[in-house]
Amino acid sequence: MLKGLNHLTLAVSDLHCSIGFYHDLLGLPVHAIWDNGAYLSCGDLWLCLSLDSARQYISLQDSDYTHYAFSIEDADFDAFARKLADAGTIMWKQNKSAGESIYFLDPDGHKLEVHSGDLQQRLTACRKSPYKGMRFFG
Repeated sequence: MLKGLNHLTLAVSDLHCSIGFYHDLLGLPVHAIWDNGAYLSCGDLWLCLSLDSARQYISLQDSDYTHYAFSIEDADFDAFARKLADAGTIMWKQNKSAGESIYFLDPDGHKLEVHSGDLQQRLTACRKSPYKGMRFFG
């Protein structure tokens, strides 16, 4: 049985730029850096940045809804959103769901989200206003 998410590995085109984004802007601690990668963390989540020249050829038009969401406390959300805006971070979506979310791109166009809330809060909101065809279990 799977126990949870072990780690995320993101292919990056410029390791130095990506370390700056994830460490300096987002505040994730850096644990190791080598010629072609870096290990950072966000709470219990292990994040690997892996230099990959193929990433340079991926355009935003080739993209889909796949994204990675990080948790944040409600009290920290507004200041964090301002920090992203002040840094000129590109936003890729407006929040339309329950809970505070901001959707933004990293330097390689990986779609990220910062969300205050959890699954139970989302399910409660969906029970009040379900998505088309939504069914609930348990």
